[in-house]
Amino acid sequence: PPLADPYGSELAAAFFLHDQTVWIGAMTALQATMRSAQAGTRPSLPRQPFRWGQVHSAPAQLDTAPLPLPPSAGRPRMSPCRAEEGGGAGPQRTLPNPFSLPVMDDHGLDLSDENVLQLKSLRDSLERRDSPFLPTNNAGGGFVGDKDLCLLNTMVFEGPHSSGSSCQGGIYNSDEEVCVPLPDYAIRSGPRASIYFQPEKVTAAIVTCGGLCPGLNDVVQNIVYTLADYGVPTDQIFGIKYGLRGFYDRATKPVHLTPDIVDGIQLRGGTILGTSRGGADMKEIVKRIKLWGVNQLYVVGGNGGNAAANAIDKECTAQGVHCSVVGVPKSIDNDILLIDKCFGFETSVERSQTALMAAKVEARSTRRGIGLVKLMGRSSGFITMQASMASGVVDICLIPEVKFTLKKLVDYVTKIVNTKGHCVVCVAEGAGQDIAEEMAQEQAHNTGADASGNPILRDIGLLLRGVFRKEIDCDLKYIDPSYMIRASPTITTDRIYCKVLGQGAVHGAFAGYTGFTVGLVNTHYVLLPIGVIIQAPRTVDPLGRSYNRLITAINQPSLL
Repeated sequence: PPLADPYGSELAAAFFLHDQTVWIGAMTALQATMRSAQAGTRPSLPRQPFRWGQVHSAPAQLDTAPLPLPPSAGRPRMSPCRAEEGGGAGPQRTLPNPFSLPVMDDHGLDLSDENVLQLKSLRDSLERRDSPFLPTNNAGGGFVGDKDLCLLNTMVFEGPHSSGSSCQGGIYNSDEEVCVPLPDYAIRSGPRASIYFQPEKVTAAIVTCGGLCPGLNDVVQNIVYTLADYGVPTDQIFGIKYGLRGFYDRATKPVHLTPDIVDGIQLRGGTILGTSRGGADMKEIVKRIKLWGVNQLYVVGGNGGNAAANAIDKECTAQGVHCSVVGVPKSIDNDILLIDKCFGFETSVERSQTALMAAKVEARSTRRGIGLVKLMGRSSGFITMQASMASGVVDICLIPEVKFTLKKLVDYVTKIVNTKGHCVVCVAEGAGQDIAEEMAQEQAHNTGADASGNPILRDIGLLLRGVFRKEIDCDLKYIDPSYMIRASPTITTDRIYCKVLGQGAVHGAFAGYTGFTVGLVNTHYVLLPIGVIIQAPRTVDPLGRSYNRLITAINQPSLL
């Protein structure tokens, strides 16, 4: 029978089969399907075996004439990423394009430098050379081009009333409560056909900063592996001990990192290099970089660590030191701007389930039981929100972005206990700080700041424990699993993510860039200027879909 939609599932599938290893026979069959659809018939597709990675030569009868496109094809974009024409340098397999899709050319798009997040480059001071992966065309996978761009914003909202549209086309600076506009595109991460460092002359240093987070060892391991793959001598890869102070602390010395040394470290929690907060004397650090001949520095850290990397990069420029400074975004709170997720976040959400399930068991096993769990989240409630959503046992979720009053909270907890017989409350460590601060001032108590300059938070978990026990007839159990979660090894998804981040960091450095970080944006890996992502913590949008899904799932009312 005639197709109801002549551009149905076959065409949709073809849009995704755009890799160079695509089965050409599928294109031929698809052409016949589409042409027959317009004639009112539907041919059967050939049942031929297909294996990913198997490259077939183009059939002689393949028709490369352009086909009429569906109405949506007239839009300027067919993909969130724009590939550089030619697909990068090196040996290429030229495949016919039976659809003539408007993906590989501009079609009126603004691809000017002003509309792309520009990266700082050392290329003018370095010599361009072929990648060591060029002879094999990067093991058959090809290369990424400097003009490969990814959209930073893939959403088009109907209007300002649409959920999540409060900062369309920009990033929300929670510190200043403003929406900062951004260009449309970021440069794609990946291996280039041309590199700007001679691998044999690279001296690389790796340092981990800030608090522990699942995945630190994974990232260190894959930076070392990728450096070795480029041909960097293994006796020229160093690890800096115990954070940035390890550059100039006489009690600690750098350690050699080789593929053999880092083999298996992904199975452990923590970091084999050690870590610390603060202690960043930029002039002393750059002095050691120059003295030791380091020309690639990898800083694995959160907002503070990336801010330090940005400062080191600026000081290198000021002192005329040619060193590519690369940040790898580590934040257990998932609070780095623009990036979809930080490594370790999914592991933290998964490990949080054990505490929440224990709280549920404890609460329902006693008369008028309350299970209170405090999770990480200084400025952002992503872990608390996602863990609560995933567990299905949380009755009340409190995050830093949404204020509440103690009276309404106590009244609602009491209502749940009276109705269900028990209640589970999940609170982020940064939630309710205004309430905790007010109570502390009444007691003339000041907590100060930590070594990284972050304000030391009031313990909202202990505060709520005391309030609930005082105001509600209950049997309360309080669980704080924070340090157990931080020390965990990664789960599978984070382990894969860490591999890609470690590889992307090294690829970006060899491409001659500096002062950048690598991360996942709209499901694509991109290189981002560090200065953009450290403006403020990324926070949960109280009016966005994610938080709305949670509160509607658990029927949580406003507690303000």
